[in-house]
Amino acid sequence: MIAKSITRTITIVLVVFALLAVSAAGFYFGFSYVLSQNERFDRLDEQYGTGGSMNGEIDRDTTNAVELVIPRAADTRDIAELLKEKGVIKNVFVFTMLSKFNGFDGAYMAGTHFVLKTMNYDEIMYSLVQKPQAVRVTFPEGLTYREVKQLLRDAHVNFDETRLDNMVRNPQFFLDYEFIRDIDNREGRDWLLQGYLFPDTYEFDLNTNEETILRTFLNNTERKLDEDDGKYFERAEQMGLTMDEVMTLASIIQLETRDGQEMRSVAGVYWKRLNDENWTLSADPTINYLRKEHNLEPKMWLSQYELNMYSDSLYNTYQHRGLPPGPICSPGRDAILAALYPETNKYWFFSAAYDGTTAFAETFEQHEANIARYDRDKADAEAAETED
Repeated sequence: MIAKSITRTITIVLVVFALLAVSAAGFYFGFSYVLSQNERFDRLDEQYGTGGSMNGEIDRDTTNAVELVIPRAADTRDIAELLKEKGVIKNVFVFTMLSKFNGFDGAYMAGTHFVLKTMNYDEIMYSLVQKPQAVRVTFPEGLTYREVKQLLRDAHVNFDETRLDNMVRNPQFFLDYEFIRDIDNREGRDWLLQGYLFPDTYEFDLNTNEETILRTFLNNTERKLDEDDGKYFERAEQMGLTMDEVMTLASIIQLETRDGQEMRSVAGVYWKRLNDENWTLSADPTINYLRKEHNLEPKMWLSQYELNMYSDSLYNTYQHRGLPPGPICSPGRDAILAALYPETNKYWFFSAAYDGTTAFAETFEQHEANIARYDRDKADAEAAETED
């Protein structure tokens, strides 16, 4: 009886010691892991620098890269489950515990990241607290909405094209912008947000949503239009125009010339035509816009037949008086300022000069002479090239 009691006591003591040893080992491991945290992540900083997905060293083209899209509301366990689902980690519990030890809970960045299955837990966590991988896309002045959309596709930004089209056609999600509330939904106007996707360089997450894409543009447009404490809107009112009409005129000016001073001269011509009941705007860019919408290439010189095409469309400014229903492209700052501050001049006509500038004329006869001069200069240049 005494022997059994002693044996039981020894067993209990051994179990207690074993538990204490395991606890001590666990405490030592955890304490050592936390103490070495700075050293380990300083080493990763030195190795990769800072930035999204190991500073861009891992991307969609990296062999065996795993694309991970972290939702905005995801917590550490959600992310661990996603990593396990993608085959990047094996144990959700271990990841969540190490994340807590490292102080990363709540620090993971929503968006697109790329990781490798060969990464250890430290490297995975380090990557996911960096800025998500984004692409920089430059949108030059003068693009239609469809051309903007194509640049997004070319940059491999993932979006639902049908949903984006619907938002551009029916921008009810964006009525918190004053300039959107003032858009005139005229007959024949398809893309209501066309003209308001301000030309600039933007960063987009590869898996952003359609509303975020458009708000990225519209936030910038709002900043640009609010420059000088909203004087753009004041000036438009002084001219008897809405900002929507200003943007429409600016979009036409944008496609006539790239030179800021020439834009003001072009605006002066159009402003006179708009205010003379005997004139139509007669703007070639509006015809070329219709051609592009029908998948035809724009042309520098349009025949009379081509000018009479699409005669039913209000965008044909040879056939219909006044401005077209809406902007035909995204105008830049210079074109908007030209529309707001047109030059006072005597010109009624303008055409391209062969040296790349714009030739202005007061009379139709002078205009025809400028066109003939272009043809001569072009023929001379081609002849000189043939001789060389």
